[in-house]
Parts: sequence; structure tokens; C-alpha cells
Amino acid sequence: MAFGIDRQELQQWKRNVLKGEIAFLTHYWLDPRFADCKTVTKVGCADLARLSAWCEKHGLEPRYIHRRDRYPHFDLIGRKQTEVLIREGQWDQLRRFGLGDRREQAQERTRPLPSPAAMSGGSAG
Repeated sequence: MAFGIDRQELQQWKRNVLKGEIAFLTHYWLDPRFADCKTVTKVGCADLARLSAWCEKHGLEPRYIHRRDRYPHFDLIGRKQTEVLIREGQWDQLRRFGLGDRREQAQERTRPLPSPAAMSGGSAG
């Protein structure tokens, strides 16, 4: 069950997804499987190759992309949601939904992303 967004935000997210942009939409969410998580961020992009690359950049598994209709997306929840929103500079969504604190945001902003070799367990060279 989703709430905390309006029709205009949802429509804008859909337009951006269809244009092949990486689009973020955070909303309140209740799911008994994830009782400690009160929000979810849908990261969408109609260009599956681009969305898959985005997932890999953040150490996420592209196989978990929801390939639904015209709006493929990856659901971010919990700590990873906060980490990614900070790295992507989604300050409005972080503030609006009370995700992370200022100290955590400052630490994540300055932490470099892992290299592809580090994420795969291989060596860089």
C-alpha cells in the first residue's frame, strides 16, 4: 500500500521513466514482510541497459529489477535506500520522508563508490 505522493508526482515519474531517464519516486509504504521499513524508493528507467548499469554502479543486483509494463524499476528499502538517495543527491526526498540524519548524509556524500572490480570480488589490475 503506497501513500504520501500525489498524482502529479507519479505522472512526472512515469514521464521521466518513459524518456529513459533514471527517475526516483519515494513514498510511504506498508508491507508486513518488511515491518521495519516505512518507505520505498522506486528507481525507474525504461532503458533496461541503463537501469541495469545504474544498479551495478550502486552494488545492486539488476536481476531484481521489476520489469513491469512500461515502467521498469528497482525498489530501494532500508539502509541501502538512504545510502543511494544520499549518493544521488536526492535531498528533497531524504528530508521529506525523514531518511537518514545529517551526519550520515555527510559521511555518505564523501564516501567513494566501490570500483566494479571490488563489487565483483576481482582485482583491479
